[in-house]
Amino acid sequence: MQDKLPDFILTVTCPAATGVVAAITGYLAGRQCYIVEMAQFDDEITGNFFCRIVLRPDINSSPDIEAIRSGFEAIATKHSMDWRIVNTGRKTKVMIMVSKADHCLADLLYRVQKQELHVDIKAVISNHPDLRPMVEREGIKFILLPVAKDNKAEQEQRLLEVFKETESELLILARYMQILSNGTCEKLRGKCINIHHSFLPGFKGARPYHQAFARGVKLIGATAHYVTPDLDEGPIIEQVVEHVDHSQQPKQLIATGRDMENRALARAVRYHTERRVFIDNNKTVIFK
Repeated sequence: MQDKLPDFILTVTCPAATGVVAAITGYLAGRQCYIVEMAQFDDEITGNFFCRIVLRPDINSSPDIEAIRSGFEAIATKHSMDWRIVNTGRKTKVMIMVSKADHCLADLLYRVQKQELHVDIKAVISNHPDLRPMVEREGIKFILLPVAKDNKAEQEQRLLEVFKETESELLILARYMQILSNGTCEKLRGKCINIHHSFLPGFKGARPYHQAFARGVKLIGATAHYVTPDLDEGPIIEQVVEHVDHSQQPKQLIATGRDMENRALARAVRYHTERRVFIDNNKTVIFK
């Protein structure tokens, strides 16, 4: 018995207009493609339309996915679509950047091992050597790029070169504690995810959890977002929050924060690699 063909994901962004959904679904039906799952959203504020479809070609029709892509081009042009069709079986090639903190990296490596994240880690880059053993133990390439004031531009250029050489599609900042330059952020727009703590009120600088404890904060969290030149203000992908109280010392708050950072970052990576995230100006549309 012939194995079933793989599923594909079609993602579409275009100006909202009558007939867009009919054009997409009608075309797929005409190509004997079964729609396994479909989600759509019409942003009435921006006038943008977003759609994610999991499709399955008919196993009996000997479908040619390249022909399906080619035929869809006319519809995409007519409706000014930004679109893509990807094979769900293909792993997303990613690079990870770290400094000294190991919790986000360890969590990502574990989830990849357990096949919770469908990614292929091409390399881990760090400005410190501390996490080299953890990385190389998994058979992953570790690249040390120490950063100082006089070599920041050079090291970022090397980062971009490695990103291109490895054909990576996503850069994950897993508690990387250097700020990327505006130019690098622009080149990685929509392809770089960062994680950081979140408080209300916000606490910047050193020892934020100690600051939060001193102010009697009752709610702490973590935010995963796309990186932009505006520091920590890029489109938000996922946020995790928890209530805390007076009995929790800074050490306990830090431990809770680590766990939330792990969860928020892993979810953001999964949403991105499953093609569930659409950037809508400075916000996101996410089909969960």
